[in-house]
Amino acid sequence: MALDENIYEQRLAKLKQIEALGQPAYRTKYEFTHTIPQILAEYSDKTAEQLENPRVNVRVAGRIMAIRLMGKAGFCHLQQGGQRLQIYVKKDAVGDKGFELYKLLDLGDHIGVSGYLFRTRTGELTVHVEEITFLSKDLLPLPEKWHGLTDVELRYRERYVDLVVNPEVREVFIKRAKLVSSLRRTMEAHGFVEVETPMMQPIAGGAVARPFVTHHNTLDMDLYLRIAPELYLKRLVVGGFDRVYEINRNFRNEGLGWRWNPEFTMLEYYQAYADFRDMMDLTQELITNAAKDVNGSLKSKWGDTEIDWSNWKRMTMREAIIQLWPEAAGGKPEMSDFSSHDGVKKLVERFNRAHAHMAYDPAELTGKTVAALFEAVAEEHLTQPMIIYEFPTAVSPLSKQKPDEPEWTERFEIFAGQMEIANGFSELNDPEDQRRRFESQLKERERGDEEAHRMDEDYIRALSYGMPPAGGVGVGVDRLAMLLTDSHTIRDVILFPLLRPEKSLNARDTGGT
Repeated sequence: MALDENIYEQRLAKLKQIEALGQPAYRTKYEFTHTIPQILAEYSDKTAEQLENPRVNVRVAGRIMAIRLMGKAGFCHLQQGGQRLQIYVKKDAVGDKGFELYKLLDLGDHIGVSGYLFRTRTGELTVHVEEITFLSKDLLPLPEKWHGLTDVELRYRERYVDLVVNPEVREVFIKRAKLVSSLRRTMEAHGFVEVETPMMQPIAGGAVARPFVTHHNTLDMDLYLRIAPELYLKRLVVGGFDRVYEINRNFRNEGLGWRWNPEFTMLEYYQAYADFRDMMDLTQELITNAAKDVNGSLKSKWGDTEIDWSNWKRMTMREAIIQLWPEAAGGKPEMSDFSSHDGVKKLVERFNRAHAHMAYDPAELTGKTVAALFEAVAEEHLTQPMIIYEFPTAVSPLSKQKPDEPEWTERFEIFAGQMEIANGFSELNDPEDQRRRFESQLKERERGDEEAHRMDEDYIRALSYGMPPAGGVGVGVDRLAMLLTDSHTIRDVILFPLLRPEKSLNARDTGGT
């Protein structure tokens, strides 16, 4: 019998002994007067004398995280809300049955205790227990060493254990909750209305990505899990919602990586009568507010460096390539180099001779090559908050073109920590232009690009009713959470990230013998 199975059986036997003492195995509720965080907040600065006069009576519940027995007395540490409080159990105070119950308790069990607060000889705030109530048995042993596991996937797979034994993990998700609250406050302060749009869509649109496919039996039709809410939110702008946002789950059928999870969270918002520069300003304010709300500071640790959220810079994509061009690749490019297919081809050849090789397809649209060149040349240098704007039309099927340079669009992305965290643009609202962009994307699909945008006739029809000039933005909530909690994989900020199937399950899990 495996060790865990042996412990499981031993603890089941203890559970029956606990029931024999008159304690229900799984009680319905527990009436408490305080939480552990409340007790620590209110009484940690009280002296022993102050706790004695008047005596502070409490009823509190928690999970046992440490337990020791010393003859006819013992100490425990209970954990609740990520904080711990010591309790003292003495046979004379809890009675014979109460002390028998105490001796049957294990690490991980949930109990409730009533008693009064005092300080031990060492000065630790403690509950002197007068009654123990059993609440729930932990049938599997909590690990002694969990955070440093070689198989780190086990921590993600059993997040419930990770949260119990690693208080710093809990703190990451508390900060993530603060982040989402901050985003909502900024949106609402600017007059935006929160909405919900479909997660199952007949056409996967609003982004360039490969979707997940499902099937609706009654309607006998394929549906796609949304890759973005964009086209639905812009339909609402057509309908008169001038400022609208959604904190949304998106699903993209792509690989796993330190920045990618197939299921992720975005904040997406649209503002009528605004352009991409207005949205740059708003998004910079949004992220700056979030940094301060989450950490109480405009500086956050990121590995061995520090990100200063009060120091933003802005460059066009072409300026970024020019300024961050590696010396080994020769003289810096000129703006004129980006204006022709041959000019861009020569830049790629120069870069590849001196640097890590970037993939290049001469048949690809010149704008797509420029965007790939930017990723290769610049992204690794973008640690501090940086807004990169003016993207090629070839990679921006929903963005409005620059009036004086139709090969470029009024689009921006925000980078920090060497990764993109936001994408926004002046929205395309010309239905004929939008149709041409979709048709161009269809040609890319014919060339084998499975992520190219599909045609959406209803969206074109919506635009035909007249959409006002507008700006829109998508902010990656998971990536922003990574940056604000110094988490260097997206799995550390998603409670239950997608994982490969377990290699094996024990007999109890599979129903085997």
